[in-house]
Amino acid sequence: MVSADSDFPARYVVPTVAQSVKILVVGAFGVGKTTLIGSVSEIAPLRTEETMTSASVGVDSLAGLDGKSTTTVAMDFGRITVTPDVVLYLFGTPGQRRFWDLWEGLADGAVGALVIVDTRRLEDSFEVFDQLETRTGMPFAVAVNEFPDAPRYDADQLRTALDLLPDTPIVLCDARHKESSAGALITLVEHALHHPASQKAPA
Repeated sequence: MVSADSDFPARYVVPTVAQSVKILVVGAFGVGKTTLIGSVSEIAPLRTEETMTSASVGVDSLAGLDGKSTTTVAMDFGRITVTPDVVLYLFGTPGQRRFWDLWEGLADGAVGALVIVDTRRLEDSFEVFDQLETRTGMPFAVAVNEFPDAPRYDADQLRTALDLLPDTPIVLCDARHKESSAGALITLVEHALHHPASQKAPA
């Protein structure tokens, strides 16, 4: 990762950047998408979070999500410069099905998606993968967000449980920590830029 020069305001992209890469950050409700973007973004992240109300009762399951009181209703946005000449623009999607119509617009021009999963609720990710493959067809990598109380599985177990192709990268990640989150994003970029589908999306 590249730190902005002290004489160059952080809100601007450094002059050496020659390539901009759009990335989607997707996943089921409550897996840590907003947290990951917030942990790595070098600018103040844009968030469209709203307080959850009684209207979500019976619609958004809070099982295993103690303390969660807000939800993303449009998107999250952040930016990270990963090398002196490459900057990533991060677009986080809402996890709930009722917001999935937003995915097509957010996916336009993206080279790939980082899918965040929670091993306490793997079944919640099945529809996310279906949505990603049906609506975008773009390459993706999987980041397992390591919640303290989450069960641990090896890559082969996760690949089988999630029915992933052999070449789909799977990485462990703590979405609260910048270095860990950035590592997951870099893994995705390296995979996506060498994937045939990425040729369809401008970088």
